[in-house]
Amino acid sequence: MIKNLGIGTGRRKTSVARVYVRDGSGKITINGKELGQYFAQGEHAMMVRQPLMVTSSENKYDLLINVYGGGVNGQAGACRHGISRALCQVDQANYASLRGNGFLTRDPRMVERKKYGQAGARRRFQFSKR
Repeated sequence: MIKNLGIGTGRRKTSVARVYVRDGSGKITINGKELGQYFAQGEHAMMVRQPLMVTSSENKYDLLINVYGGGVNGQAGACRHGISRALCQVDQANYASLRGNGFLTRDPRMVERKKYGQAGARRRFQFSKR
């Protein structure tokens, strides 16, 4: 049986990522695919790896991530948040470095909802004086 060392839930925009940290050699699996395969852009893959780099635990753990909702950018952010939370669970010493880099803060920016009587969230219909 495989034992999870830490579990973290990460959120960003409308994406949610569940992260499971296990002993291993640094393999990251997202939704059954390898990291480079799931996030084709290197920018997103690097974003996911950031918490591991900061805590210098790149080759210590295997990560299993289930992520859904939102787009590619939101999913990468959710993964980073989840990994950070899980690493704090594994070792409390990681907390200071992760907090210092802002990886434990949930990014609150979301799309504002569309209001009734308007064309969008803030855009109004064209005003006609006559």
